[in-house]
Amino acid sequence: MVTPRWTVQAPTPSGGRLVTMHADGCERRLGTVHSDHDLVVLLTGAGLAAPERVLDDPDVIEWRGARAHVYQAT
Repeated sequence: MVTPRWTVQAPTPSGGRLVTMHADGCERRLGTVHSDHDLVVLLTGAGLAAPERVLDDPDVIEWRGARAHVYQAT
């Protein structure tokens, strides 16, 4: 089984970032997060064990369009 990869998209103009999961050639939208806490909760619910340990691991989570941990558009 291929390990899913998560992507945190660029912040939206109204704030928050869409999170998607990629597995088996498919992309699934998981929801929008507004903080690292929201992201950890969302990833836990999606089945990622101990997501707080991998928030900065580019092999697991890709941050797009802004620096990691930034949730407001600049």
